Amino acid sequence: MKILIFVITLIIASSTLAQEAAQQPAIALHGAPKYGPGFDHLDYADPAAPKGGTLRLSALGTFDSLNPFIVKGSPAAGMNYLRSGFVYESLMQNSYDEPFSLYGILAESIEVAPDRSWVAFNLRPQARWQDGQPVTAADVVWTFETLVSKGTPFFRAYWADVEKAEAQSEQRVKFTFKTKGNKELPLIIAEMCVLPKHYWAGKNFDETSLTPPLGSGPYKIGAVDNGRSIEYVRDPNWWGKDLPFFKGWNNFDRIRYDYYKDANVALEAFFAGQYDARIENVARLWEQAYDAPPVKDGRIKKEEIENDRPAGMQAFVFNIRRPVFQDRAVRQAISRAFDFEWSNKQFAFGKYVRTDSFFENSELAAQDLPSAKELALLERYRGKIPDEVFTTVFKPTLTGGDGFNRDHLQQAAQELQATGWVSTPDGPRMKDGVRLRFEILDANPEFERWVLPFIANLKRIGIEATYRVVDPAQYQNRINDFDFDMTISVFGQSDSPGNEQRDFWGSAKADMKGSQNIIGIKNQAIDQLVEELIHAQSREDLINHSRALDRILLWNHYVIPMWHYPKWRIAYWNTLARPGTLSGLDPLIAQTWWEKPQP
Repeated sequence: MKILIFVITLIIASSTLAQEAAQQPAIALHGAPKYGPGFDHLDYADPAAPKGGTLRLSALGTFDSLNPFIVKGSPAAGMNYLRSGFVYESLMQNSYDEPFSLYGILAESIEVAPDRSWVAFNLRPQARWQDGQPVTAADVVWTFETLVSKGTPFFRAYWADVEKAEAQSEQRVKFTFKTKGNKELPLIIAEMCVLPKHYWAGKNFDETSLTPPLGSGPYKIGAVDNGRSIEYVRDPNWWGKDLPFFKGWNNFDRIRYDYYKDANVALEAFFAGQYDARIENVARLWEQAYDAPPVKDGRIKKEEIENDRPAGMQAFVFNIRRPVFQDRAVRQAISRAFDFEWSNKQFAFGKYVRTDSFFENSELAAQDLPSAKELALLERYRGKIPDEVFTTVFKPTLTGGDGFNRDHLQQAAQELQATGWVSTPDGPRMKDGVRLRFEILDANPEFERWVLPFIANLKRIGIEATYRVVDPAQYQNRINDFDFDMTISVFGQSDSPGNEQRDFWGSAKADMKGSQNIIGIKNQAIDQLVEELIHAQSREDLINHSRALDRILLWNHYVIPMWHYPKWRIAYWNTLARPGTLSGLDPLIAQTWWEKPQP
């Protein structure tokens, strides 16, 4: 009996040792974090940056909420829903010069089980809410449970593999997972913005509100003019100001966003000195409109800065819940009517680059034929995914750019005819008594000059398309309800895709209103690849799964790719200064720039 007890004790001890995890101040998805213990500051921040002044920025549209975590409402600019921002802090925060590394903020250390079955965080004793109360493990647990039950569907998808969260002490919280081996899951839990349990007691979390919430971040909300402007005021007594991660950050005393209904009005306001900096996303404006006096005399600086930020996919997006879009061949035919090359010359001075990957501008993009390792992943689905996945590199329709897209339109017409959409003498093509017509829904009138030639080409092949621009709030409500035929949207990507891919493409999200699977994809091959991508055990494995996923998404013609530009176009008044080195992922104007001291 003593021997048996001894053996059992050894087994228990071995199991316990196997689950021991070292406390780490930082963690990387693959490899080691760039910044080791005791680092002084981040390379893209200047610790000597002076404090003070006001940064004025612009936003388009309107807002009606200061709660970015729920489906309802349009949250104000500066109110982030996931990672650290002005008002809230997260357990750990990404650095912006690594693929996916996190450094302790509210948490001073992280512990990860060797088999990735759980993660624990040890909170900083000095971490405080803006009312002086300590940030506790109970706050973390409450945040997780609240966001999963009352937050946007994104959180349920992102944290779907979490079984439970428990406060093991006032400053230690542990998350137990449903599965083992998910290398990304501990990191995406670490990104969680933590909310104050005591503040929300007795309040309706799932309702919009313009009451300034309580946070733990470097700024408090100041003046709020409903739908027109919002101001963030730096807290000089912020608990985290001396953390090495934030040296050279949060330099402005005030950050103010003013809202404009129209992009052209916003640009004129910039030239008039109503705000201080803008990232220009419209090539036409950058080339033609920046001839105002303050640009010519040097008071406004123009810079184009190379970046290595994954561009993701901006595209015309099909809602394949609509019967007219459920045939892949129809979607492909429609895509041939978009003459990017001509539009690029006419509207963007030929500056844009056509996007041909959901992971554009990164090593995750499928740019060549499948490698042997990719083929091993894809062969399992032969006959269930498009044959072109195996044989052809995806490229969007290429035209001569002269406006005569006749050959591609003829091919599109033939493809539509072959699928049963026959031409009629009195209107759009018809099949089974249904007309081939649809609406393109958008909230940005700036796209109109790109959309109208597309609509004209569609008309030439017997398709009736219309373009409707609605206000941002109505647009978001319709997208949340999947109440659209086609829209223009962006699927943003990081250099380390993972659990968020479920929300983009997962079958379980296709019928969940408010999810990011706005296309309506239900594809078992995609579901399986996404799950395997999430559990990738190496960078190479992640790359192979991303490229395989990319090929299937592309060849199903779920979207009509648009364009990207691999540089930032930044214009700013010369009253601002910036670090000599910028992050390749985000210029971080509000976070790391500063106002020049007045002489």
